[in-house]
Amino acid sequence: MPIRARGARKTYRSLVVAAVAALTTALLAPAGAQGASTGPSGSRETGRAAGGYADPLRARPGAGPRSEPVYSYANAVRESVWVDTGLDADGDGRSDRVAVDIVRPREPARQGRKIPVVMDASPYYSCCGRGNESQLKTYDADGRPVRFPLYYDNYFVPRGYAFVAVDLAGTNRSDGCVDVGGPSDVRSAKAVVDWLNGRARGYTTRTGGERATARWTDGRTGMIGKSYDGTIANAVAATGVEGLRTIVPIGAISSWYDYYFAQGAPLYGSGPEWLSDGVESPEARGRCAAVQRRLVEGAPRSGDWTPLWTERDYVKDARKVRASVFAVHGMQDLNVRTKHLGQWWDALAARGVERKIWLSGTGHVDPFDYRRREWVDTLHRWFDHYLLGYDNGIEREPMADVERRPGQWTTDRAWPPRTTAAVALRPGPGEAPGVGVLGLRPARPGATETFTDDPARGELDWAADLDRTTAAKAGFRTGPLARDLRLSGSSTVTVTAAPSTSSAHLSAVLVDIGPDTIRDYGASGEGITTLHRRTCWGASTTGDSSCFKETRADTVAVGETVVSRGWADLGARTSTGHGGPLVPGRARTVTLRLAATDHVVPAGHRLALILAGTDRDLIDPPDTTPTLTLDLARTSAQLPIVGGAAALVRATTGSAPAAAGPHAVRAAGVTPPRPADRIPGGSRS
Repeated sequence: MPIRARGARKTYRSLVVAAVAALTTALLAPAGAQGASTGPSGSRETGRAAGGYADPLRARPGAGPRSEPVYSYANAVRESVWVDTGLDADGDGRSDRVAVDIVRPREPARQGRKIPVVMDASPYYSCCGRGNESQLKTYDADGRPVRFPLYYDNYFVPRGYAFVAVDLAGTNRSDGCVDVGGPSDVRSAKAVVDWLNGRARGYTTRTGGERATARWTDGRTGMIGKSYDGTIANAVAATGVEGLRTIVPIGAISSWYDYYFAQGAPLYGSGPEWLSDGVESPEARGRCAAVQRRLVEGAPRSGDWTPLWTERDYVKDARKVRASVFAVHGMQDLNVRTKHLGQWWDALAARGVERKIWLSGTGHVDPFDYRRREWVDTLHRWFDHYLLGYDNGIEREPMADVERRPGQWTTDRAWPPRTTAAVALRPGPGEAPGVGVLGLRPARPGATETFTDDPARGELDWAADLDRTTAAKAGFRTGPLARDLRLSGSSTVTVTAAPSTSSAHLSAVLVDIGPDTIRDYGASGEGITTLHRRTCWGASTTGDSSCFKETRADTVAVGETVVSRGWADLGARTSTGHGGPLVPGRARTVTLRLAATDHVVPAGHRLALILAGTDRDLIDPPDTTPTLTLDLARTSAQLPIVGGAAALVRATTGSAPAAAGPHAVRAAGVTPPRPADRIPGGSRS
C-alpha cells in the first residue's frame, strides 16, 4: 500500500501524537541537564538547550512542530544486545547473532513512554570508519559502547529518539559472514527491525541465554546510511518488513551487479569476495572460507548475470517497499554511480512510494559535508514526521533539491519535472572524421564513423579533444544553444557497431561544452575540502564528541563538464544475461543505460555525445584492441529533456549568445578520475 494512502488515514492520530509529544517534552525536561558540553577545541558553548548543548537549529517561525533537545545525552542508556538472525552463515551449528549497540534517553522509559529508532547498519564500524573523519566505534573496559560514529546519536537522542548502530554479520562483534548484499547482510539488519517490533529474539551477551527485549521503543524505525550502509537500508526496505517507516539512503547501491559490471563490462578488477574480505573481522575470515568461495563462483568476471546477482537486485522488489524514501546522491559519484539511484527511483515512483531527493554536484560525499545546516534541519523534520508523527508539512514541500553550481541549489515539486520527456537525438557525420553533429535528423543510410579502443584515454581526454580528430573517439555536438536546455533523469544510447576483433567495450558520454566552475569531483575530497575548524551538532560526552570538521567546496574552472556516462560490453546479451565472443565485422546493437543526472546546459554552450571504447580507470579494457565502425543511421540517444522536443527545438534554433567553440585557452579542468575504489565509500565512507 502506498505510504501516502496509509498516512492520509492517520492525519488525526498524527496531530494528537504531535500535540501530546510536544506537551510531554515540555513537561519532562530532565533536571540537571543544563551542564555545559565542550568540543575538542575546549571552547565552551553558550545558549544551551535543556539537553545540555546549544541547539544550532532553533525552530523556524511557521515551520510546524519539531522535537526539541530536552533529554540528557550524558545520562543516556548505553547498552549492547545480540539479535538472533535465524541464519547459520558460518556453519558453526548455531544461529548467528549480530551485535546491536544502542544509546537512548533514560527519561522516557521512566515515564512509561516509548520512543522511535534511528538505525545505521554497517560493516564499517571496526574496519574502515564512518564519515569524513573515519570514526570507529569504541567501548569501555566492560564492553559497553562509548563512541557511536557520526552525529546521529548526539543530535537525535536528546530529542527523544534511540540510535541503534548494527554490526552486520561477520563484522566487529557479530557472528556470521559478510556476503556482500546477500541474505546474511540483509537479515542482519532486518532481524534488528523485527526485534525492535517484538518479532525476533535478542540476548544480553553474544553466547549466553539471557533474553533482552526492546520494551522501550514503539518499533517505528528509520534506517539511514551512506554507501554500503544506505545499500542495506534499500535492501531491508525491499523486504517490506513491518516497522520500517522510512529510509535515507545516501550514495547507495540498488543492484550489486551494477556495482561490479556495466552491462557485461567489468568496472573493477575484483569481485565481491574482495570486499567481504576487506570488511570482515579477523575471526570471521577464518570461519567464512565457504562463503568466500560461493562469492567467487557466483560472480564470474565474464559479466554474466547469475543467481547471485538476482539475489542482490533490490530494484526487482521495489513493489514490497512500504517505507518512505529520502534518497541522496552525488551526480558525479564514480564509486556508486547514479545509475543505482535512477533505476531505484524510477521503480519506487512506478509504485507510488512517497519519496524525496537531493542531488549534489559532488562525488561520493555525505550531505553533512557539503550542506550541513540545511541537511540536519531537513533530516530532523523528516524523522519527526515519519517517526514521531509530527504534521510539519515536509511531505508537502518540493520533492527535489538540486545543486546547480557549487553551493547554489534549486527545487522542484516533482522529480524529474512533470514536463520531462524522452527526446531522440541522432549523430551524424561532420566535416572531419570523428567530429560530427548531433541533432533531430537521422544520418543518411551508410554513414559511419570509426574509433580504436585506447585504454590510456578516458572521458576527460575525449571531451577536451571534441573538436579535433582523434583515433580513440567519435564525437557529435550541437551548435551553440540559443536557450538553456535541461536534462533531468536517465538517458539511454543505442549503438550499432561492427568490431574488428572478438571483444569490445563501449562508452557513451554526454558532455556540456563550455566554460564553468564546478566541484572538483575527481580530487581526493570529491568536491569538498576539509577544514580545521569544527561545528557541534548535538550533545557531547568525553568519549563521544558532537563536533565535526567543517568543509568548503573544492572548485575548479573547466572548459567542458561530463554530464552522464554509461558503459557496456558489445557482446553482452540482455535477453539471456550472458555474453559471448563477437564475430569480427558483424554489426551488433546494444542500448547503454546512462547514469541519472539533472543538468542545465546553458545558452551559448553545446551539448555533445561521445562514443568510445575503454574509459580509463572507470572500466576494464577488453582482451583485444578493437576498432569499431559505427552505423550512424542506427545509432541514437534518448535524453530526458524538460519541456520535451519543443524545448530542444527552441534551444537549437535561433541566435545563440557567445558560443562555446574550440578553446583557445584551456581551463585547469577537473582532476582525472582515480582508479576505482573496490569498497563502496572508499576510505571516506
